[in-house]
Amino acid sequence: MEKLKKQINDYMLRSQTVMSYEQDKYTTYQNYLYKRALYGLNSLEKEEVSKMCDKKKRRINTVHYRAQKVLNIAKQKVTIAYTNDIFKTFFPKAKFTEDLLKDNYVDVNFKNSLTFKDLLLSKDDIISIFIEQGILPKNFLSLKQQPVSLPSLKNESKA
Repeated sequence: MEKLKKQINDYMLRSQTVMSYEQDKYTTYQNYLYKRALYGLNSLEKEEVSKMCDKKKRRINTVHYRAQKVLNIAKQKVTIAYTNDIFKTFFPKAKFTEDLLKDNYVDVNFKNSLTFKDLLLSKDDIISIFIEQGILPKNFLSLKQQPVSLPSLKNESKA
C-alpha cells in the first residue's frame, strides 16, 4: 500500500503532467467520408439526416451496403489466408491440405462475423480496400477539406 501511495505522490508532484491521445493522420473530412461509408446514416447526426433529401439518404445507404459487402468479402479472404497458413504449417503433406489450398471460394451470402481487430485489419487497410473498390474516391488520401458545393434548398423558407 505504501508503494502505491508513493507512486501516486510522485505522479502528482511532476512539474508537467501530459496526456497523450492517439491521433490518426486523416483530416476531419476524410474521417467523415470513411465513417459515412462504413456506418451509413448512423454515422451522421440526426439533425443532419433530417435536413437531407431522400436521394442523398438513398445514395449514402447504397454506398454503405456496398461497403459492407466488400468488407465481408475482404474479411473472408483474410480468414481463408490465415486458415491456409495454419493447414500448411500443421499438415503440410496431407491430401486434404492440398484440396483446401486449391479451393479459395468466397461465399457472398455468408456473413463473416470476425472483427477487424481479430483479423488484424487496420483503418489504413480498410481505406485502401474502399479506394480500390471505388467506395471512396481515388483522390481520398489527398483530400484536405470538403469541396465547395451549392447549399441545400430543402427546409429553407421562400423569400
